[in-house]
Amino acid sequence: QVQLVESGGGLVQPGGSLRLSCAASGSIFSINNMGWYRQPPGKERELVATMTSGGTRDTADIVKGRFTISRDNAKNTVYLHMNSLKPEDTAVYYCNARVSNGLGTGDYWGQGTQVTVSS
Repeated sequence: QVQLVESGGGLVQPGGSLRLSCAASGSIFSINNMGWYRQPPGKERELVATMTSGGTRDTADIVKGRFTISRDNAKNTVYLHMNSLKPEDTAVYYCNARVSNGLGTGDYWGQGTQVTVSS
């Protein structure tokens, strides 16, 4: 079993900053891609940013220049640094990890953390 535990969400004013964290634990040989998706109210889940274990990043255009993804491979942890937040960034943010273990390779998801940008 693999668990992803997210933290760092909350209420922030427009223009503010937040840092999300996601730590993976359990049966893990290696993690290739690790990253963040979000689901705004009434909309589909969408990619925010992902990062490979080698450091290659993929960031959605809509957040590029404002959000930065980083990883600590030794801690199996991924971070999302969010700056210049806008009301349209309001969403449930989900952590995702592609994990290899004794069962093979699969995608795992966190439970989600709410980010609300409002004055």
